[in-house]
Amino acid sequence: MAAFDRVKSGIPGLDQALDNIRLGDNVVLRVSNLDDFRRFADPFVEQAKRDGRNIIYFRFASHPELVPECPEVKRINIELSHRFETFTVEIHRVIEREGRDAFYVFDCLSDLQTAWATDLMMGNFFRVTCPFLFILDTVAFFPVIRGRHSFTAINKIVNTTQLFLDVYGDPAQDVLFIRPQKVWNRSSDTMFLPHLYRPATGEVRPIQDGIQTSRFYQVMNQQQRTLEEQQGDSWDHFFNQTRILHENGIPVTDQCARMCNIMMTRDERLRVLVKKHFRPEDYFQVRDHMVGTGMVGGKTCGMLLARAIIRNLAPDIDLVMEPHDSFYVGSDVFYTYIVDNGFWDIRIRQRTEEGYYELADELAQHLRNGVFSHEIKERFAHILEYYGHDPYIVRSSSILEDGFDNAFAGKYESVFCSNQGTPEERLEEFENAVRTVYASSASLSSLVYRKQRGLDRRDEQMALLIMRVSGSSYGSYFMPCAAGVGYSYSPYKFLSDIDSSAGMLRLVMGLGTSAVDRTEGSYPRLVSLDKPESTNFTTSAEKHRYSQRQA
Repeated sequence: MAAFDRVKSGIPGLDQALDNIRLGDNVVLRVSNLDDFRRFADPFVEQAKRDGRNIIYFRFASHPELVPECPEVKRINIELSHRFETFTVEIHRVIEREGRDAFYVFDCLSDLQTAWATDLMMGNFFRVTCPFLFILDTVAFFPVIRGRHSFTAINKIVNTTQLFLDVYGDPAQDVLFIRPQKVWNRSSDTMFLPHLYRPATGEVRPIQDGIQTSRFYQVMNQQQRTLEEQQGDSWDHFFNQTRILHENGIPVTDQCARMCNIMMTRDERLRVLVKKHFRPEDYFQVRDHMVGTGMVGGKTCGMLLARAIIRNLAPDIDLVMEPHDSFYVGSDVFYTYIVDNGFWDIRIRQRTEEGYYELADELAQHLRNGVFSHEIKERFAHILEYYGHDPYIVRSSSILEDGFDNAFAGKYESVFCSNQGTPEERLEEFENAVRTVYASSASLSSLVYRKQRGLDRRDEQMALLIMRVSGSSYGSYFMPCAAGVGYSYSPYKFLSDIDSSAGMLRLVMGLGTSAVDRTEGSYPRLVSLDKPESTNFTTSAEKHRYSQRQA
């Protein structure tokens, strides 16, 4: 069939009111309950059966099924996990396989919020799935529950879909009210008026008399939530409610466990440690210093966990430690950046065996050249306002990084920022640093590392750790007095009786990059934690030769 051809919805009155559904249309119905959605999905599926359509039902949510099992409908079960990219790719593969002119019913979009803990990713899912369905001339029905989502999330859906219908059920009269919010590429004198739908007869007609109009607004007011409740993301509502409970002395153990799972780490071994050593205030502090939603990443989680362990088990050391004042950019911002800049398709093709290396440079180039939304730029500006003119570093903190099994040492970028100049120049420097770290997720060394460890099929979202550079001024220079990196195992044995399992340090003067990067002619001080004063150099000449020469 040709693109934009008219198709039947199964409700003749609705076809007349909307000037028909067309091939390519995504139809989103915002309802108060899923029974109201079934009043539209059932006739749509039955009509598609009569017309001999290829009908697919995507089943991923925990709610009761929306389409009963029958021979004419293909039921595709997709596991709804926390992995946004894996879930989205699986659905896209099915859509690609089914091809053109297919008819779809999706489980409720609102259930995506349960798995991903945020409205933001639900909107991102729809923004990348709707156009894919559109170009294949499909017709798809999606339900979304009223009052569960922020205005921002709903606007993402409205701006992407072809039809968005608000539906309000009135059980007292066994009718539904339909108010089209968006009908793309068609219009009529009455199309955007509220309509009365009587499922028993299939009648759909515009409401043009005052009595029915008043009844419509009465039902609408009963089912809508207040404007204040819809301003924030579900993520923010959850954290704010948990904070209020804690401040009023109500136990929040279960809520803390969820905060750990949706924000700190996906690694079960790390989760055990975080839940053991974190206090509710620790989670709130992370959220207060966080841009966006999602995970804070491996590097950030490890740093915060280490500090919590020291605080709890070695309070004397904690007293002399410098308080940290870092900021965190959540992993969801990385995916949103890709979706907003329109290169999600390249990201997905790069994940295939054929495109893994071949498309890496193209993906990295897009990551280096994207733009950030106004909301994200405002949050970045607040970070710069907090730090004043102190230098800082934008560090990678990807989900897979710095875990028990995969360090990713040196694979992703860290960018030092001098933080000097006008506010506009400082913000541009910050954004460029973020882009550079994002682009390093597609670098050859990181891709090879992931391939070697069997991680090339795993979701790898890039979160960020923003740290103020700790140090002092030395004339025209600013740097810490000393820095280093620690290892839990020492590959060096300066003396035969040194215990390698005690670990080691690589200590340097100045910035810690000298302790990580190999610089010809300049050497860090290697310290065995078992015997810190031991050395494998026997003469003064050797000690001088193998000393640090560059900061």
